[in-house]
Amino acid sequence: MDVTDTAIAWDTYSRQRPDRRPVNARGDTTWFNWTQYPDHGPGAELLELPPGGRALDIGCGKGGNAAHLAATGMQAVGIDVSPVQLRAARERWGYESGPELYQAEAVSFLRDTTESFDAVYSVYGALWFTDPARLLPAVRERLRPGGRLVFSQRPPVEGCYGRQASYILRGDDEDPLVVQRWDYEPDAWERLLAEHGYTGVRATVLTAPAGTRRVGTLVVTARA
Repeated sequence: MDVTDTAIAWDTYSRQRPDRRPVNARGDTTWFNWTQYPDHGPGAELLELPPGGRALDIGCGKGGNAAHLAATGMQAVGIDVSPVQLRAARERWGYESGPELYQAEAVSFLRDTTESFDAVYSVYGALWFTDPARLLPAVRERLRPGGRLVFSQRPPVEGCYGRQASYILRGDDEDPLVVQRWDYEPDAWERLLAEHGYTGVRATVLTAPAGTRRVGTLVVTARA
């Protein structure tokens, strides 16, 4: 598999994605969203953060979820490999009141930092696009006892499991960029996290909004 440099790939992806809306359906200026659909699904309560808790967003993109945690009094840290994504996050959420943001690859950041976290999460982010054999142990090392790992991504296509190619389209005359992703069915994720020492693992597919035939969202929760 000819894989594109990850920073280039996610910079390209960022330029194609619309910014988060100014407000959601309730009129909130910040909010947490696990799914690919607006105003749908659970919120930050899945993280089970204590007051003022510290949370790490791996693959934070333009920072909307981390900004929501910061706005609610949490210590929010976001990392992403894409400088374009992070620049957009800083421009929208600011440097002082917003989350701490760093350009870094997830495994390297987790191995290099001495900080610990009450929760580590990924919304269509690094947990989908990093080898779990490398990432899951690194996350567990940085979680405080009882801390939560929560992530979401699209459910796998039937028969396409494990390491897959994911394509980021470019212009009509350009080949798409290729990144790796890891797809597993819910029970396979549960076994995999248990093998890496996580407890209370639960992987479920959240149904898409009513009235649609679109794919749901795989949500996985576990505890260190």
